[in-house]
Amino acid sequence: MEAKKIPACIGIILDGNRRWAKTKGLPKLEGHRVGLETLKQTIRLLQSRGVPHVAVFMFSTENWNREAGEVSYLMDLFLGSIRKDFNELDKENVRIRFVGQRERFSSELQKAMNEAEEKTAKNTGITLWACLSYGGRAEIVEAARTMQKSGEEITEESFAKHVWTAEMPDPDIIIRTGGVKRLSNFLTWKGVYSELFFTDTNWPDFSEVELDRILQEYGERERRMGR
Repeated sequence: MEAKKIPACIGIILDGNRRWAKTKGLPKLEGHRVGLETLKQTIRLLQSRGVPHVAVFMFSTENWNREAGEVSYLMDLFLGSIRKDFNELDKENVRIRFVGQRERFSSELQKAMNEAEEKTAKNTGITLWACLSYGGRAEIVEAARTMQKSGEEITEESFAKHVWTAEMPDPDIIIRTGGVKRLSNFLTWKGVYSELFFTDTNWPDFSEVELDRILQEYGERERRMGR
C-alpha cells in the first residue's frame, strides 16, 4: 500500500460478539472473550501495515444498561485483559490510551488503566485508543461543560482541544462489524468525514482478508472532505 493511502486513524465498532456465540451454540459471554483475541490480532495487523492509530469501541455509555451479570463479566474481562493482553501489546511497542468516563469504573480497574497508559507512554508503535464507557454525545457535553466553566470562547478549534479524543487524529475510516449499519454514538465529533465500512461479519470472525479488502477500497475512494 502506498504511504499516502495509509489511514492516519481507523475507528472500529466491535459488534456481533453475542450473535457470533449464538451461532456457535456457545454462551453469549464467550463471544466477548473471543472478540478480545480478534482485537489483539487486528491491532497487530494494522501495526504491520503502518497504521499509526486505531480507536476501538469496546463499551459504550449505553452498555451500562445491559444485564448486571453481563456488565460484571465484562468488567472482569477488561481487568484481566489490561493486565495480561495489554501487557503483551506493550512488548510489541503498542501505546495504549483509554477514552471515556473512567470515573464510572472500579478503583481497581481505573488503577489498571492508569498503569497501562504510564507503562506504554513511550512506545512508538501503533496507538490503541480503547473507548470504555464512551459515548460521542457524552464527549461533546463534557467538553461544553469544561468550556463553560472556564469561560473560554467556543470555536471549532477551541472546542476540539477539550474533547476526550483531542490528541487522536480524526479517523479516516470507521468500520462496523456485525451487520448493523449505524454509528451508535461513536466518534460523533471526530468522525464527520470518516469513510464508513459496514460488514455482516461478526467481530470474532473479522479476518485479515476482510481488513485488507477495506484498506484497498479506502485507497480507491476519492475523499472530497466537503469540497
